[in-house]
Amino acid sequence: MRILAAAAALTMLSAGCGHQAQSAPETGRDVAHTVNHVIAAPVDPDPRVGALFLSGSELHACTGSVLHSAAGDLVLTAAHCLSAGGSVTFVPGFARTAAPDAVWTVDAVYLDPRWVANRDPLADFAIARVGRPAGGSIEAVVGSALSVGGAPARGARVSVIAYPAGVGGLPVGCRVATEVSAGGFPELPCAGLADGTSGAPWISGSTVTGVIGGLHGGGCAENLSYSSPFDQHVNQLLARAEAGGPADAPPRTYDDEC
Repeated sequence: MRILAAAAALTMLSAGCGHQAQSAPETGRDVAHTVNHVIAAPVDPDPRVGALFLSGSELHACTGSVLHSAAGDLVLTAAHCLSAGGSVTFVPGFARTAAPDAVWTVDAVYLDPRWVANRDPLADFAIARVGRPAGGSIEAVVGSALSVGGAPARGARVSVIAYPAGVGGLPVGCRVATEVSAGGFPELPCAGLADGTSGAPWISGSTVTGVIGGLHGGGCAENLSYSSPFDQHVNQLLARAEAGGPADAPPRTYDDEC
């Protein structure tokens, strides 16, 4: 799992020294199926991609992306990123620090029914409606957004931009060819995508074809990440979020089984 979800852990980490928190390498059952020489490296911030902050902490614990919609007020992330409860804020194009008017608050969360019912890893994606006191739409402010696409085919090349957990800092990214697991989960063989990168978009042109999450909350080994397969369920969730119907209450418990 690529999130620091416990509120207590967030509080302790953000109260420590001012340097960026570093995550220990993850271990678990997942290993890359092929020799992998691709390692995530620092990249320039992308205004469509940002950091998620939980429970008022200065430590960002997940990644999200601005999603194209009629109202321009939606953000996409992994469903398990919202399991900790408490307030959630999003800063698009985050780079070390953020001005007050760059912080957007999550006002409503929309989840796939399969996630609400039993934390189905095939449905580990969430769409959030965001706003800020200064008004306006996040899509208009950042100037662009990602459109929902289908899951990448084996061999399709995608770019991933993600924020490792920490206070301040800059994003990392990589561009790789995807694989597909035996269980149907898209795979991304890129090392260095550690805690905090859950919810990071898999980008192909102007579309998002996945987010780090799904199987084991995105993977137990840091050199191989997963996504829930993007299919008609993501489009149905987007339609519900755009319609502005009743929001969902994120489940408060989650076990990635790593």
